[in-house]
Amino acid sequence: MVGFLLWCILFILCWPLALFALILYPIVWLLLLPFRLVGIAVGGVLELVWVLITLPARVIRRVA
Repeated sequence: MVGFLLWCILFILCWPLALFALILYPIVWLLLLPFRLVGIAVGGVLELVWVLITLPARVIRRVA
C-alpha cells in the first residue's frame, strides 16, 4: 500500500517519471526473478545441510 501511495505522489509531482516507473517495474521484476529463485534454492540447501549436521545431536537428546 505504501508503494502505491508513493507512486501516486510521484504521479502528481512528475507524471512522465511515474509512467516510466510503471512500465519499468515489471521488467525489473522479471529480471530479478531468477536471483530470487536461486536464493530460495540456496536457502533450502543450507537448511538441509543444517538439519543433517544437527541430526545426531537431536537423536541423542531424544534418547537421553
